[in-house]
Amino acid sequence: MVESHQLMLGLHPKSFNLLEEKSMLEYLLSGCLVLSIAISSNAENLAERLGYASDARILIVHADDVGMCHAANVATIEAFKHGMIKTGSIMVPCPWFPEIAGYAREHPEADLGLHLTLTSEWKYYRWRSVSPVTEVPGLIDEEGYLWRRVEDVVKHATPREVETELRAQIERALAFGIQPTHLDTHMGTIYAKPEFFQIYYQLGMEYSLPVMVINPTPDVVAMYRAAGYPLTDDFVEQMRQSPMPKLDMLVTGVQGGDDLESRRRAYDDVFQRLRPGVTQLIVHLGTDAPELQAITGNWEARYDDYRIFTDSETKQKLDELGIQLIGWR
Repeated sequence: MVESHQLMLGLHPKSFNLLEEKSMLEYLLSGCLVLSIAISSNAENLAERLGYASDARILIVHADDVGMCHAANVATIEAFKHGMIKTGSIMVPCPWFPEIAGYAREHPEADLGLHLTLTSEWKYYRWRSVSPVTEVPGLIDEEGYLWRRVEDVVKHATPREVETELRAQIERALAFGIQPTHLDTHMGTIYAKPEFFQIYYQLGMEYSLPVMVINPTPDVVAMYRAAGYPLTDDFVEQMRQSPMPKLDMLVTGVQGGDDLESRRRAYDDVFQRLRPGVTQLIVHLGTDAPELQAITGNWEARYDDYRIFTDSETKQKLDELGIQLIGWR
């Protein structure tokens, strides 16, 4: 018996402007529309496997896009000090990667994974592959940068090129002194093609790093297939049998209106709805610096995330609800 709940959070036409030039398919592939909750009632959830009670509500508040720019680094480092953000993942190809790598070297206890990156989505702020362009031509657009859209990566890149680039990103992080705690994927690109996911999974096994996956209950599989993810039966079975830890729930892209208080209420609603097990909540942090304002039209949402998750009132709400915070480490 599987219970599931799926909630569209604050979805309206303006929501699709947040990622600027992204298509609907890419928006779905990046997981930005749906709050999905699925728990198998006849099997141990991840919280139980970690030693918590069967009804414990465990939350990983995860900062994405670390290293993307200076404003993201400043916000994430400051958020770590407040205790609600315990983990995040680094975009190795981005210009401000060396800054967060320096932080990671100085703070080896920091719970930082790698946000494996195959796209460069912003209009003017772009980045190239870590691998030489001649080795991964299918990942490179006509301007010499990584493709903006997930569909273009799927259309042009070969599995060999994807493996070459992902391995190069992991090796670059290691060379800079980062000891990553996990792997995940920027814009969901790794999940857009079964061959890409297989590479991601095998790299996790090779480097002894957990990869971000969700427990593939029947309802979760049906939901993601409906959203356009190419989940084959072989892939689903592989995930079921995998020794990798699997999240019980994943919450991405909370939509909360155009102001801080509306966004705060949207997160409060997420907290109230959490079920037993381990949930990962993905947030994107940034300051209100001119740099971030020039990069993206959704800078205010990132600044709101930063303010919400450095606010003692948010922590108090989590404590009152009995929600326990952990990281990937």
